[in-house]
Amino acid sequence: MLGTWQEGPGPAHQRLSDRLRLLVLDGRLSLGAALPSERDLATALGTSRTTVGAAYRTLVEHRYLATRARARATVRLPHDTPSERPSGTDSATIDLSFAAPPAPAEILHAAFADALERLPLHFERHGYDRYGTAELREAVADWYQRRGLPTAPDHIMITNGAQHALGLLARTLLAPRDKVLIDHPTYPHAIRTFTAARARLLPVAVEASGWDTAQLHAAGRAAQLAYLIPDFHNPTGMCMSASVRRRLRLACPTIIDETMTDLALDGAKPEPFAVHMPTAVSIGSVSKSIWGGLRTGWIRAVPSLLERLEQARPATDLGTPVVEQLATAVLLNERRTEPPDTLQQLRSQRDALRRALSEYLPDVHAPQPAGGVTLWAAFPEPISSRLAAIAPDYGVTIAAGPRFGIGGAFERYIRLPYTLPSSRLTEAIRRLEQAQLALAQGATGTHTPAPVA
Repeated sequence: MLGTWQEGPGPAHQRLSDRLRLLVLDGRLSLGAALPSERDLATALGTSRTTVGAAYRTLVEHRYLATRARARATVRLPHDTPSERPSGTDSATIDLSFAAPPAPAEILHAAFADALERLPLHFERHGYDRYGTAELREAVADWYQRRGLPTAPDHIMITNGAQHALGLLARTLLAPRDKVLIDHPTYPHAIRTFTAARARLLPVAVEASGWDTAQLHAAGRAAQLAYLIPDFHNPTGMCMSASVRRRLRLACPTIIDETMTDLALDGAKPEPFAVHMPTAVSIGSVSKSIWGGLRTGWIRAVPSLLERLEQARPATDLGTPVVEQLATAVLLNERRTEPPDTLQQLRSQRDALRRALSEYLPDVHAPQPAGGVTLWAAFPEPISSRLAAIAPDYGVTIAAGPRFGIGGAFERYIRLPYTLPSSRLTEAIRRLEQAQLALAQGATGTHTPAPVA
């Protein structure tokens, strides 16, 4: 996690304290965690105890560590104090930490109006359906059928979003210390879901050329579960090629996240992964294709697995709200999850974001994704966490690269969504340029990580 802290200007103790502070701000050192003793950390790092002691004292002075007699120092945060916003920025912070589109108001309103008309048909039932309403299970099955994957309603369970689906699967399929194969980078909340289940993560890199089948097969032989995002991968936006899909046969149960599937911007939508791997468990939702506030998702799996999930589900919830399910069924049946005007708007905003990067941050490399809602932007230097800590002082919040990996990886990267209007995206990158210049001049930030979605 500390990485190459020895490199850079200034005394060693200052470089070490700066890196530890960034780990606290980024959430990788959790609040209340006890740090190693000065002697143990010095031994592990191959440095002097004097260097570690000076770094710890700096963190205590700035209230990032709490100390007490005969006990190890524990992580804390200083009391938040409002920082003065530099001149040249307005009062409204631009939030680039959420990769989510605004709600399509007219489409949503019509879907819920239709749902309310159908709702009385459910009044004679108790409303607690752990599998979901028949209407939505049929609509999801038809969504797969249209994509070329024969699916029956009894292969579908409705959930409160894809994240809920993933958590339910993790609790059902994993035991403590089981190994989980993941894309690297991957969705931050998936990492948290698996670590909460006390699983060990096996990261397999998603390179510029895509997914490496040999590495995936090797990791799959050692894992008890795999979680992949092959369709417009979050955060890179990459799409797994058809040839890789045809060759990939993992030895462990595999969860495929299809949340981004409908957001194909260049070319056709990818075919379902389960066409080639029938045993794959698919999860999806309408949070990216419609609206994050519509917390409706699903699991596609064999009925025997759904029965296990149905038995485990009451520990966390008793079912998905009926009105939301009926509205989602309308949206899927009317094919509202892939409206041409929405896709065209995303293309325009993606292009505007890339133009802004070329103008204000020309050294940042951000390949054009074929779909999804994010760019994976690489800086020349590993400044991601420091940039996220100072960026709110300049009116913009970002998701630092290490949030999307393990072991302190991706310090050169940030995820940039293009779900805001083009003018706001351009202004956000202009502000980010100001924050980067401030870092180069020695400024530091104290902001804690923003929520990510």
